[in-house]
Amino acid sequence: MNKKFAVGCGVVIGVVVLVVIIFVLYGTRAYNNMVQMDEGVKEKWSQVENVYQRRLDLIPNLVETVKGYAAHERETFQAVTEARAKAGGMINIGADVLKNPEMFQQYQQAQASLSSALSRLMVVVERYPELKANQNFLSLQDQLEGTENRITVERQRFNEAARGFNTYIKQFPRVILARMFGFNEKPYFKAQEGAETAPKVKF
Repeated sequence: MNKKFAVGCGVVIGVVVLVVIIFVLYGTRAYNNMVQMDEGVKEKWSQVENVYQRRLDLIPNLVETVKGYAAHERETFQAVTEARAKAGGMINIGADVLKNPEMFQQYQQAQASLSSALSRLMVVVERYPELKANQNFLSLQDQLEGTENRITVERQRFNEAARGFNTYIKQFPRVILARMFGFNEKPYFKAQEGAETAPKVKF
């Protein structure tokens, strides 16, 4: 009887040890995958920041060029300058924004306000045909168009990486490990009102 009991205990202990080993191996692999995917999302976020920074860098030259032809459009220039300052204050907030949905939304709203201000500047430009023939302005136009396209592409890539990460950490049993190790869902860039119409950057 004691021998059977000892064998039974040995089997139970062996099974428990095997289950623990499997769990540890699975947990390690899942954790490493989460880390890798998390870093991938952060890398995509850096690219989003880079293209938004590029747009911010273009705006002062753009405004100064337009001012040379339309100096009296002060209200429009002020709106662009203020929107740029607001967006610029949030441009280098780092990947910590990905852990704070409210801050992420504020970031997106600041960029949307800047896009709106730029659209108003474009309307002003339409009144000045001689400005549209200026070579410096045409160069800025090309750069801005390219930057706007890159913004769209990088936001899409970020959303794809975030979706892959979010799907991965929500699946059972990884959802348990994700909560244990503090891996939280990443926010997405969402379309702004009127986003079904592409922003016009032609002058």
